[in-house]
Amino acid sequence: MSKLKIAGVAAGLLLLVVAVGWASTAPYLSNQGLGRTPGIFIGGTLTPPLDDFSPLNDSVQGPMMFKLAGFPPFVNYLSWVGMPDGVITATRPDNGYWERRVNANGGDGLLRIGDQTFEMTATEIFGDERIEMMRLWAGGRSLDQPAYPGSEPLRDWKVFFWTARP
Repeated sequence: MSKLKIAGVAAGLLLLVVAVGWASTAPYLSNQGLGRTPGIFIGGTLTPPLDDFSPLNDSVQGPMMFKLAGFPPFVNYLSWVGMPDGVITATRPDNGYWERRVNANGGDGLLRIGDQTFEMTATEIFGDERIEMMRLWAGGRSLDQPAYPGSEPLRDWKVFFWTARP
């Protein structure tokens, strides 16, 4: 092999190592002002699902992290509300990437709330139950107002309920 080919292979390998390292340590910018998302590693301690997730509302501040099963293994942030039998999340009605993955792949994933990571399944909620869950998720905000400037009114957002994976 010529020196030029060896240099090209070495440069390619170095570029691959840098790209994987960068992807693993948070290059994905959040569109909701949360800074960088955590890349591909969710961390936390794998914990059996709780009998009641609602006490986490008082003990854990800030967004939770989630990682859906399948490829690519990206981790993202979500706002959440713990309920006795699961966790409510919501997303804009824009047919976003994670929403499509939940609906196409059965919704299995990991949720990290604080230092605890749970094996859960997300299910999209419809009808009157969606509006009631959205009210809980919105925390007293009007459903006619956007969650943040430029977003759709909360009434139009999609709601997902995460329950313990069997």
